[in-house]
Amino acid sequence: MEKRFGCAYWESYIPTPVCEAHPEYYEFYKKAWELAFAHIKDIPGMPQTPYMDEAFCDTQVWIWDTCFMTLFCKYAQDVFPGVETLNNFYEALYGGKPLPEVIPPENEPFWTGATPGVPYNIKVHLADNPPLFAWAEYVNALVRGDVEYLRELLYDKGVLQKHYEWIESLRESVKLPNVLLPTCLTAEKYGYRWEGGCSGMDNTPRGRTTEHAQGQRPNNPEMLWIDAICQQALSADIISEMFALVGDAENAELWRARYDEKKDIINSVYWDEEDGFYYDVDRRDHSFYKVMTTASYWALTSGVASGEQAEKLALRVDEPETMGGDVPLLSLSRSDNDFESDGLYWRGSLWMPTAYASLCGLVRYGFYDVAHRAGVKILEHMYKTYTDYEPHTIWECYSPTKPEPASAETHDHKCRPNFCGWSALGPISIYIECVLGFHTVNAFERRVEWSHPHESWGKVGIKGLRFGDVKTDILSDGKKCTVTSSAPYTLVIDGKEYKIAAGENEITL
Repeated sequence: MEKRFGCAYWESYIPTPVCEAHPEYYEFYKKAWELAFAHIKDIPGMPQTPYMDEAFCDTQVWIWDTCFMTLFCKYAQDVFPGVETLNNFYEALYGGKPLPEVIPPENEPFWTGATPGVPYNIKVHLADNPPLFAWAEYVNALVRGDVEYLRELLYDKGVLQKHYEWIESLRESVKLPNVLLPTCLTAEKYGYRWEGGCSGMDNTPRGRTTEHAQGQRPNNPEMLWIDAICQQALSADIISEMFALVGDAENAELWRARYDEKKDIINSVYWDEEDGFYYDVDRRDHSFYKVMTTASYWALTSGVASGEQAEKLALRVDEPETMGGDVPLLSLSRSDNDFESDGLYWRGSLWMPTAYASLCGLVRYGFYDVAHRAGVKILEHMYKTYTDYEPHTIWECYSPTKPEPASAETHDHKCRPNFCGWSALGPISIYIECVLGFHTVNAFERRVEWSHPHESWGKVGIKGLRFGDVKTDILSDGKKCTVTSSAPYTLVIDGKEYKIAAGENEITL
């Protein structure tokens, strides 16, 4: 289908989730898309324009924000330029192309170096933000099902391999053209040193050496970050999968070996058998920094954990005193000394990017019920905040204890409103994949996997789901499931396969 980025009738392209018992979820879902649509920018001179804006500031673009935005844009690839927006980073980092000038507004943050009203080149904020390009591309490719695009990405552009190798090559801080800040990530034999802002978890207390973190950002220079090595492992895993999809067994094996090397390091160095949890470690003696955060769940997202290790992490998601409770998968365990009841940014807030990545990890290991319970709680918390707190919108992050936005890095300031941006992951991707349970869509295999909700919600399902050349409606009401499709595919419901023919199909569950 022809791309119609930013078209006025975008609503006709998005799928329609159905939950008869909770029609309010659909209204919230539409609100997320509306806010995301408002953040499609069209700036002449950008390698990709229109593109998805992070809902943050005019002169900067962020890698990890954009990667996460692609993970809900995948459901409307014809009208929301999610994965295409990554080209703005590829060209700036590996194509040598400066990004265009804009006129900064009066409220442009001072730290950008821009002067309001004076032309200023847009910059990549950080080059060593979480390396998630490969994950973003793969998740979108699974919906698109375009092998030729993968060949172009792997062989003509080669940007995923280049970015992986660049991360591996970092031994000291470097300042790149088209990038605002110098790098903080450095690679070592057993992992990566990093920094809160670059990791995305700005004021996380990870790496503290006292009972409480000293200052907003401890940034212990002797710490190796669990998320950094898991994200690199994830990239190697996915690059291997992509080469397998295009029939290149030699390169698939090469990247699988790189993945296995990271996997072995993670499980021999970062896993604490006593606590049953992955932690950051000291680079000198590999002792653990026992600050429990969602960063450790990248071990599930990347698939490096064993089944037994994954089960221990999954159990924590239902544990009220650590990673569970009424609002699960918070940025910091409720039992931590530095946990703040109003969130204080990364001191306990609920953040959609890390919560969603954690849910993807649970799904990868088949913990569908755990992901479902957590997803329902997250969506309910976001929706209650939307209805109870003014202004009625979607926020950058959420309080762990009340239906309201979290405080930012000081208690007297709230986080950013209208943040769709990555927070659209909650009402869109978490709703579809975890609450309703459509956790796997694979256009290459022409396959949809559905973990059917156990609640008595009446009619549930999804209409207008597009993947590859398929457009399908999947609706169940009690024991009866009706499927309409434009083409044949395989539907898996609670582990049982059904062959769906073009036209109308009826299934007894």
